[in-house]
Amino acid sequence: MTDATILLSSALALPGVLLLFCLFPSVRVQMPKFAVIAPVPALAAACFAGRDPSAVFAAHFFQVDLALDIAGTLLLAAAAILWICAGLYAATEMRSTRNAGNFSAWWLTAMLGNFGVVMSADIASFYLFLAVGTIGAYGMIMHTMTPDARRASVTYIGFALAGEASILIGLVLLAAASPDHSLLIRDAVAGLSTSPWRDLTVAFLALGFGLKIGLVPLHIWMPLAYTAAPIPTAAVLSGAAVKAGVIGLIRFMPFDAGSVNVGTGLAMVGIVSTFYGVAVGITRANPKTILAYSSISQMGVIATLIGIGLATANAGVAIAAAFYGAHHVLVKGGLFLAAGIGVSDRRNGWLVFVPAAILAFALAGLPFTGGYLAKEAVKPFIGEGAFAIFAALSAAGTTLLMLFFVTRLGSASHDPRGTPTASGLLVPWLATAFFAITIPWLSLSLTDAIPISEVNSIADLWSAIWPILIGSGLVALWLNQKRQPREIDVASAADIFRRVMTICASTVERAEAILRQWQAGSISLLAVTTVLIVIIATGR
Repeated sequence: MTDATILLSSALALPGVLLLFCLFPSVRVQMPKFAVIAPVPALAAACFAGRDPSAVFAAHFFQVDLALDIAGTLLLAAAAILWICAGLYAATEMRSTRNAGNFSAWWLTAMLGNFGVVMSADIASFYLFLAVGTIGAYGMIMHTMTPDARRASVTYIGFALAGEASILIGLVLLAAASPDHSLLIRDAVAGLSTSPWRDLTVAFLALGFGLKIGLVPLHIWMPLAYTAAPIPTAAVLSGAAVKAGVIGLIRFMPFDAGSVNVGTGLAMVGIVSTFYGVAVGITRANPKTILAYSSISQMGVIATLIGIGLATANAGVAIAAAFYGAHHVLVKGGLFLAAGIGVSDRRNGWLVFVPAAILAFALAGLPFTGGYLAKEAVKPFIGEGAFAIFAALSAAGTTLLMLFFVTRLGSASHDPRGTPTASGLLVPWLATAFFAITIPWLSLSLTDAIPISEVNSIADLWSAIWPILIGSGLVALWLNQKRQPREIDVASAADIFRRVMTICASTVERAEAILRQWQAGSISLLAVTTVLIVIIATGR
């Protein structure tokens, strides 16, 4: 075995072995402490396995091919760091709760699936780990067994199965088009260029992975799951687990051959999701729900980027999307940890509020943060014109939404008496915030998409600052309207805006309530029918 093979295999072996130990009740109750170290081999693989390492593990009935390219390295490193930090948080929070051992079993299952999806190099292994991650996420969401958790977990698994049904159809078509029927992902995707079912295959895959990342209108599960789940669960789901859809789009979209129809459609859905997440998110009061809609918005940005790359046959977007996604892993996961702590501790409240505010601005692209680098990574592919305007408005909307989150952060407090926050909660949060700011700079050497000279140019700095100023100004106006006494009973523009958004949000909620009642099979049938209508309408 080579060093790379050992590193790749250990990244999956340790979570798998710990999961097997959960079969023993006496060990399972102690598992929250051991689960913290489970992601360490994955982090080591991302850091030390080298460029494009691979490993093959074969048995007479099954073969697993693992590989780690630049995109996978970026996402695996960020995911492993978040799993470690969130694991420390979970070990503290679950210490005095019932069924902590059961939670750890679901935790390790989701982790195994997450790492496996990122490293899988063959179609069968990818789908297997995707399903494993789904099962683990379902268990973590359901853990508290409250009515909200039950509803969220059922909704999640229904939509997840619908997405995986669409993905499975796409993978079958993909494997059928593969030369020599190879199950290696790179061979199968390369063979799509000559397939008569190219657009249909890509459409099914894009639909399934789009559901996995919560694109509108397939986002229903995300706000429910993130709001009802325990804090560490919401952190890893929003940060790491949802990136299974991102890595799926990166791995399976035929960027070299391109697909104008599917790429354009994916970009349009991404744009709608980007602004929908902001518009609905600012009407919510629960910080976890606000972060859920922020994730919908940010996944919309990634979908738009990938759609542009697919429509223009530009393979360079893969690394840019992974870089952007890796930053989102740490920022969003960290902000969920901050929401769990709140700012009730008067002595240490600033240790939550100040880093959270920095990360909120970083998500919008504040200069010299990791978010600024992430925005710069995607800029060359978005170009000028309408998509450049979209990027600027997206940054302004992100600023608006995340500052709303910061203003709501105090309501996330677990202890209204303002007692000191346990170090087991505070340290993981601060570590995640630190890595969210620094990791993008440390990983800059992995990509050639961002020339340092351009990153520090005055023009780039200003293009990053002015959307943030606009978003901040809108929040300042809103806060000022809240504080000013009303001398006359005349609705201001801010009042009208809030009322319109509330009406829109109520309409959306009614539509979402209807969709939640549908069974997974009905959703799958609707998804398949929609794709077929699109293909027929385009004459393909």
